[in-house]
Amino acid sequence: MTDTAGPAADASEADTEADTEADAVGADAAVGTAADGPPRITPTTRVLLHDLAVRRDRDEWIVGRMTTRTFVALPAAGARAVELLGAGLSVGRTEESLRAETGEEFDIADFVGDLAALGFVARIGDHAMPDAEPPRASLPWLRPRHVRLALHPVIPLLVGALLAAAAVVLVRRPDLLPGYRDLLWSRHGSVVLLSGAAAGWTLLLAHELAHLVTARAAGVPGKMRLGTRLQFLVMQTDISGIELAPRRHRLTAYLAGIALNLSVASSLVLVLALTETGTTAHRLLAAALLLALLPLPFQCMVFTRTDLYFVLQDLTGCRDLYGDGLAYARYRARRSVRSVRSVSSMRTVRTVRRGVGAGDRDDDPSARLPAHERRAVRLYSVVLVVGTAACLTFMAAVTLPVDVALLVRAVRGLGPGHGLAGNADAVTVLVVLGGVNVLWLVTWWRNRRPRRSAGAT
Repeated sequence: MTDTAGPAADASEADTEADTEADAVGADAAVGTAADGPPRITPTTRVLLHDLAVRRDRDEWIVGRMTTRTFVALPAAGARAVELLGAGLSVGRTEESLRAETGEEFDIADFVGDLAALGFVARIGDHAMPDAEPPRASLPWLRPRHVRLALHPVIPLLVGALLAAAAVVLVRRPDLLPGYRDLLWSRHGSVVLLSGAAAGWTLLLAHELAHLVTARAAGVPGKMRLGTRLQFLVMQTDISGIELAPRRHRLTAYLAGIALNLSVASSLVLVLALTETGTTAHRLLAAALLLALLPLPFQCMVFTRTDLYFVLQDLTGCRDLYGDGLAYARYRARRSVRSVRSVSSMRTVRTVRRGVGAGDRDDDPSARLPAHERRAVRLYSVVLVVGTAACLTFMAAVTLPVDVALLVRAVRGLGPGHGLAGNADAVTVLVVLGGVNVLWLVTWWRNRRPRRSAGAT
């Protein structure tokens, strides 16, 4: 954590004498608190900032408050303003210092208002600012010192050694490579479904715990919760505070879940090589191996904001690759619709060209981004559109019909004429498959509710 009061301490001493006369008037006159409203900020106003962390990222600075997990990217002048304000300079003196350093004028009063809206300001003059309750963290008893080894440089080497050993075994024993039939290790469908669900959710929890533990080692609270990605029910871990950590720690936290799945799969390969083929233990281990590998292709679907998406976002230096890519895709779609309408209504060529001319460039949401971000966002928007369309098409053509068929078959399999085993299988399908779909709907609705109440689209 980097304190906001740094090199500006010397400037604070010079500021004290200059503001002595103004301070004698009193804090109320300096702040000018309006009735039933936010405090009025004047040039003599001083502010007290919360404990903020700062990290440089290319030409910008990431400033954030770990307690509330609120972060913002600021230009160098903004980060310097935070530093000066945190050192105790008044609003006016901060403006003077920035003008002397940069030769430009800045409205620090408005800037303080923006910082207050982000929850970065504890006090304006003598007026205490309301503070939002910090979000709850998962496993709050887990301290960074408990899991510090998760960020040790030797961990990736151990994972790599385990992967190499498993690869050598698979080259010598290609018969150990799993197939879909390995999931059908029992002739009882209900047993296969229940054991698969138990093992799958256990691996999923371990995957997210790997993210949480690695982030906690870097001092980031983190919170696990259920979420949805298109038609998928997922468990996700909010480790947004990792933005303030060094790049090695950020990438380690993003890739921790994938590393865990690969480690489990590699360990199972080594154990499989020691078990006799055809035994129940061998079949169970083969099924577990496939379940450990199944989430990995999903991680490549970066258009759904998977673990690899955050790696891609970090490496490209984008602030919000998904949000900016979605905005650009919508912008291109609107332009395409306007062009089609213009052609279909047989407007003149001049009118059509004017519709896509320089005047529309201001509407391009990617135009305001730096060049490296603009290129990444435009390319990602193609991946986003194509991947989303393919995913939803597969759901409509395959997943949904199969789910409906299985549920209908399960309902028809209930009744006294189907015996105990038949009824058990039907109930299992209804509970497992129906429960997952109901849980998806409930999770989707719950996560959409805050957006609706906030007026978000």
